Amino acid sequence: MILDIIRNIALRAARAASDLKAQDVKVLDVRSVSVIADYFVICSCDSSVHLRAVTREILEEIKKEKGLKIQRREGTDESRWILIDLGDVIVHVFHHAEREFYDLDSLWGDAVEVDWQAELGSGPAGKPAGQTVIRE
Repeated sequence: MILDIIRNIALRAARAASDLKAQDVKVLDVRSVSVIADYFVICSCDSSVHLRAVTREILEEIKKEKGLKIQRREGTDESRWILIDLGDVIVHVFHHAEREFYDLDSLWGDAVEVDWQAELGSGPAGKPAGQTVIRE
């Protein structure tokens, strides 16, 4: 059950990013290739303003989860890469150029990509079709 809660947090972070038009939102299940986290959420933004807005939206979504603490946040409002460490879920919000340069998608290429939109019942535009359900 705890893994389902962790996965659900990753999915909700991805949806929050997508809701604010972050591009190429990915959820990677890194359990088989890393001990630092269970899931990575990676997304790209067009500008620093967009990056800050997406980060704020993700943080607001995470604050809704009772008992969940943000372990650490790396990056300032001027940064072009913000990392949100939730312990078992790490969220990377990139400006496009930084995402291309650091290429975490390839670095963690052995990880399983989660079809987060299908799991959340989201439509093709990333719009939620229903409420997120935690499987027990």
